[in-house]
Amino acid sequence: MLMVTIEAARTIGLLRAASVDRVIVDTTVMSKAIAHPTDSRLLEKTRQHLVRLAGEHGLPLRQNYNRKAPRLAAQIGRYAHAKQYRRMRKSLRTLRSRVGRVMRDIARQFERIEPARQDRAREILAKARRILAQKTKDKNKLYAFHAPEVECIAKGKARTPYEFGVKVTIATTLKEGFVVGMRSMPGNPYDGHTLAETLEQVGILAERSPKTVIVDRGYRGVDIDGVRILRSGQKRGITRSLHRMIKRRSAIEPTIGHMKSDGRLGRNPLKGALGDALHAVLCGAGHNLRLLIRKLRLLCALIMRALMASTDSASGFAETVAR
Repeated sequence: MLMVTIEAARTIGLLRAASVDRVIVDTTVMSKAIAHPTDSRLLEKTRQHLVRLAGEHGLPLRQNYNRKAPRLAAQIGRYAHAKQYRRMRKSLRTLRSRVGRVMRDIARQFERIEPARQDRAREILAKARRILAQKTKDKNKLYAFHAPEVECIAKGKARTPYEFGVKVTIATTLKEGFVVGMRSMPGNPYDGHTLAETLEQVGILAERSPKTVIVDRGYRGVDIDGVRILRSGQKRGITRSLHRMIKRRSAIEPTIGHMKSDGRLGRNPLKGALGDALHAVLCGAGHNLRLLIRKLRLLCALIMRALMASTDSASGFAETVAR
């Protein structure tokens, strides 16, 4: 779909063949449609999945804590809001022990589950063990029971120090701001390590490889054969025209903002790593479609203006002849 929008832009004259020679590349975070992953919420969701698993397979539980656990999770949130952290930690330990008790009860009866349905039960138990064992400073934590692919990405912003989702790399043309490459990058890689894959995608979609890439300082230390990389703040060997190109790099920021606010890039509802990849490409195609519609709307306005001008001139000529 992204390739089709690029071909359509070339057809109507919005994009030239040489426009792909100079591109701007940047990364952002595509947030996942999950609740904020607090420990109490994760533990309560884990208990609910375990109780549901036991009910599906007819496994008797000594206790399911359907009344006590939700109240305990709500009380933990109240203690945290009141900054009563000692009570909060005590209630959190109690909730964790309750969830561990339910999990061990199911694990002891695992052989009673039908062999054809044991894989799903084994996956749920593995997620439960992972949530119960993870600590605050651990890496590769599980932030959502239904979406294990979610990652915690630090942004360094005051309003959003952390975002939970997947990193997405975006490539736009320097002059038109047309998206010629967009893909998800699972694993939270360093920005510089994503540049080669981004340029490879641009070469496949646009059928022409970029020659000059403008990036920010997060791409330092990366060199690609046959591609000139211009970074923000670069001084050595920079002419006046190259300086203007570097100053143009910030034009990709409003593009990302529009895709997040208007193109649903700010919250991904699709499930799994495949859903992340599909949603990223669809957001890029949607942004291109909005640019195409704006171009067509402008062409229609020019045509209507020309028709009205011709009609006015014809009526004026008829009046002159009549006189």
